[in-house]
Parts: sequence; structure tokens; C-alpha cells
Amino acid sequence: MVNGAEAVGSVADGGRCPQKTWKLPVAEQPPHLYLYNSFTRKKELFVPLKPKQCANVNVAVKKLECSLLQSEHQESEKSKNELLDAAKDVLSDWLDSLYRHTVSDLAVFDRLAKKYENEFLYDMACLNVLPPTVLTRVSEYVPEIIAYVEKIIDNGYGYATKDGSVYFDTVKFDNTEKHCYCKLVPEAFSDNEHLMKNMRESEGDLSMGNLQSKRNVTDFALWKASKDGEPYWNSPWGKGRPGWHIECSAMSSKICGSSLDIHAGGFDLKFPHHDNEIAQVEAYYDIENWVNYFLHCGSLRIAGLKMSKSLKNFITIREALKHYSARQLRILFLMHNWNDVLDYSAASMERALQFEKISNEFFLLVKDYLRRHYKPNSSESYQKYDDGELLLVGNFSKIKTEINIALCDSVDTRTVIEKLRELIGIGNAYINEMEKKENCIPNCLLLRNIALYMTWLLKIFGVVPRNADIGFPIEENGVSNHCFSITSKEELLMPYLTALVDFRENVRKVAREQKIIEILEECDKLRDEVLPELGVRLEDRTAQTCVKLVDRETLLREQEQKKAIEAAKEKEKKRKQCEKAEKEAAKRIPPWEMFKQGKEAEKFLRYDDKGIPTHLANGEEISKKQRKKLEKLYEMQQKSYEQVTHELLSN
Repeated sequence: MVNGAEAVGSVADGGRCPQKTWKLPVAEQPPHLYLYNSFTRKKELFVPLKPKQCANVNVAVKKLECSLLQSEHQESEKSKNELLDAAKDVLSDWLDSLYRHTVSDLAVFDRLAKKYENEFLYDMACLNVLPPTVLTRVSEYVPEIIAYVEKIIDNGYGYATKDGSVYFDTVKFDNTEKHCYCKLVPEAFSDNEHLMKNMRESEGDLSMGNLQSKRNVTDFALWKASKDGEPYWNSPWGKGRPGWHIECSAMSSKICGSSLDIHAGGFDLKFPHHDNEIAQVEAYYDIENWVNYFLHCGSLRIAGLKMSKSLKNFITIREALKHYSARQLRILFLMHNWNDVLDYSAASMERALQFEKISNEFFLLVKDYLRRHYKPNSSESYQKYDDGELLLVGNFSKIKTEINIALCDSVDTRTVIEKLRELIGIGNAYINEMEKKENCIPNCLLLRNIALYMTWLLKIFGVVPRNADIGFPIEENGVSNHCFSITSKEELLMPYLTALVDFRENVRKVAREQKIIEILEECDKLRDEVLPELGVRLEDRTAQTCVKLVDRETLLREQEQKKAIEAAKEKEKKRKQCEKAEKEAAKRIPPWEMFKQGKEAEKFLRYDDKGIPTHLANGEEISKKQRKKLEKLYEMQQKSYEQVTHELLSN
């Protein structure tokens, strides 16, 4: 008996030969994840602190986003003014009528914060943003913040002032060998004008007016002494409240410890907020490095302009959701890379709507084929790959690889969207080619795999709900219907719709054969007017009629757009007809009369024997250069007039 590891010898020599040496395949190296790091201002290889945990647990990467209310402001700057206006109303019952600066009930600050916290969480849920793993509130961490400030003082990087405030000693920190102040924006530390501007914005005019108490002009507040009417907590330094930056350092240290893989935030918070936050943590632990990768998202622009009070172009999340669905807004976000400027405008939203439409149409078309021809768990579903299928599966594999590379390239979602658009185009081209062939059905299993891959990717991006099978769920008035899932709707309605479509197709066939125009018109009316009102779209394709279950509002909007396009075409057609008629009428004008009619007559005063102007309307004589132009026009008109006259005489 021959051992499994040996090969049987050839028949010719009757002996045995050793098995040939097996070579281990050389695998291609998969792409590694690179992230644009604000510390180096370039893309860097991402190396997590605990790679073994990251391979098994998707939450092992320690990531901090700073912070909830700041993120809300980045999402829509109008909330800043709304907060001030609302605060005015909420505080009015507690405002001192004489001095208007003393608040007697400090609980109002807590109620105001909770109001906007709830609104923020609601807005994020409407955008299908996953809730944070941990949400911290400064008011709940004041004891930890006080202890944090004490530790920074003990380490020699903080000092208290006579008024009960505590400041961070930026110069001493920067002069320490292991530390460096302003890691993100080092140039800000040397630019005094830029530094003072940002310090004033972050510390406030009151703190900037306390320069005599500070050791250095660049020092920032760890703890601020509170005045009458301001919120306060008791501390070793008196009544006060945390500085702007300290709460982030204290809370993140409490939850995540002394190191972070990723810290994220808005680009406008780089300095002084994030630089000060870094300095505080590294001073607290007296370590050289706290964060490994700092990611800063790009700013929001409204039609190319920064949101500002003077331009009156504030847009809140809720206002945007009145015009577009959360899915459409998320597609817009994906069309911009996370660190790029995001432009919200009618033009950019139109591109997002167009991508949504072509994606949805592809999903609906594939599902129509699957309903008709795909049989799960049946050998009939596995068809031979001919040239068309081989080309499609090759392109599919290539695009998947390119998408993986794009995601590893600092999460390049803009390229991913373009690759999905390319995949849709290739899939549609394959279906169209198959429909041209007689009795030829596209490979449904291959189309299903493509649609499932696209859906899986869009689920990761939050564009498609996690419980969706293929494609987008039906939305009613822009809101996903969670009570009645898309799958159950299709399972319930599609058998009836398919029967209706088959009946209509048979009726159309008979009507075409017998040339009964009225019946064909009724079939078209069913397709164009009746079914869209019910959220059903019929498409009369080459091989078969495709039925698609779509939300009613989308179909009605498409009808309006179609009517508008047809009206525009008709208007353009009439304009061209009028233009042509005017040109033909102009040819019939005798050349000696052409400058004496209509608007031309208003330009001139006198003419020569041929009818060519000699003087302008103001009495000024025509120049030689103008005369040459008029003579040329005269000659052209003479030729046209003679041609028209000749044609009339011939007829």
C-alpha cells in the first residue's frame, strides 16, 4: 500500500519515484490601513496599541471624540445662536431685574444643557448615527477634574492665583525635555498675534484681562474662579468651575487611561483646545506621548461659503432633514472624504440624489430578476459562466480590491462611492447585453452576490439599515418604516403585482397584434398614472416587464421631473421654431429696407440711395469702419433676399 505522502511510480519502469517537492504559495500582502495624522500632517501606517485584541474585538481601539456639544456646533453652527436665544428665554425668570447678571437658581444651567443634549441625541438618531459607547458630562466629573488639576499642580505644571483660579504653566511645560507644547500647531506658539486671538476666543475676555496674575501670556485656565450668578463648585481654591480644556483630559483619562489610539475632532479645535488637552494629559501622567493618531474632520460649507450670521446661511440638521432623507445626507457625507471640506448645496445634493437613484434602480432590477428566476437551494440557480459572466465576475473582483485599497487609504469613501457607481454601470451593461439575446436570462446568482456586497458595504456606512436584505428599504415621507419591513412588504405584495404585470403583458400582446390603440393607451395609463400613486413602478424592458416596489413620494417626484423635462423640451422646440420663422421672415426684407425697420430704425437718422445708413440717430456721421460693417450686412441680406425671391418665382 502506497503512503498518502508518496506518489505511485510510472508504469514504464515499474518502480516508485519520490513525490515532487511542494512549494508554499507566496501570498500577496494585503493593503495596510493608513490614516491622515494631524501630528505629522500626512498619512501614517495605523498601528493600534493592542493589535491582538483588535484582531478579535472590534472595540479594542481606544478612540475619543471631543466633544458632544462641540460636535453639534460643527454639524450646524446655527445651534450657537439658537442656544443663546433659548438661554435668554429660559433664564428670564431667574435674571435679576436690576443688575441682569445675577442668577439665583443655578439649576437652570443643568436644565439647559440637558435640553440640548437630548436634541443632539435625537438629531444623531435621525441621521442613523450609532450611539456612543460612553457619553460623559462635565457636571458629573467635577470631583475627578479637581483631583486632576491638583495632580498637574503637584507635578509642577500648574499654579493657583490670588483670585482662586488655576493656570497651566505653558513655558515650564515646553522647557521640560520630555514635553512639547502645541504639538498639533507648533507655529501658533511663536505667532503672538494668532496666539492672542485664539486665547481670547478660548479663554474669554475676562480671563485675558487677568494677565497680571498669570506667569506667562500663553498660560490657560485649568480652573476658573466664578463670579456672582455664574455656575460654581467648591474646590481647594474657592468657588469656581472647570476651564474649557481640562474636562476633556480628565474624563478621557478616567475612561481610557493614559493612552489613546485615535482622538478625533473638528479641525478648528486643533489650537488651542486640542493642543491644550494634549498638554494637560501629558502633564498629569508626566509622559512623552498620549495620543498616537489625531484625526481632524473638514469644515462644513454652505454652497461654497462658510456659515456666518451676516450671510444668513445657517442650516440645522432638522432643517436639512425637511428637504432630504438621512440616507441622502449620509451619501453626501460619503462623497466627501472625512478630512475634506464638505460642501452642502443644491448641486452637491443633486449628485447624492443621483447616486441614490442609480443604486436603488440597480437593486430593484436585480430583485425583480431574483423573484422571477432565482431558486435558492436549487441546482438550477448555478449556471455556467460564459464570456459575459467571466468578464463581470472579473470586474467585480477587481472593484472589490480597489474598494479595499481605498478604505485602507485613510478611509477614502469618495473613491469607494465612485467604484460602486462603476460597479453599477458594469452590472447594468451585463443585464442589457443579456436582454438583447433571445431566451437568455442573466446569471441571477452572480447579480445577487454583487447586490449583497453593495448592500453590505452601505450597511457599514450607515446608509442601509442592518436588517435590510438587498438594497434600500422603502421610506414613507423620508422616514424608514420600521413597523413593516421591506422584506415583508415585498413578500406580501409582489405575487399580486407579478400576476398583474403578467396579465397586462398578455393584454398588450393581443392589443398589438390586433392594433387596438385604446387598450394599449389604457395599459400605458396603468403604468404611468395608476400604479405610481400606489408606489409601484413598471418598466417595459426588451425581455420582460420589470416591476419595482418604490415609495410613493419618490415616484410622484419622478413624474413631476419627467413632466418638467418634457415641458422644457417643448418650450425649446417652440423657441427654435420661432427663431427659424424669424430668420425666414428676415430673409424676405429688401436690403434697402433692412436698416429702416424695427430696432434698426431707432439707431440711424439718414441713409444713402441704397438704404445704407450715413448718420447715427444722434446726428453723428457714420465712420468708415462702421460703413464697411454695414455694407457687408447689406450684401449678405441682398444675397438672402435674391435667393428667397428666386425660390418664390420658381414655385
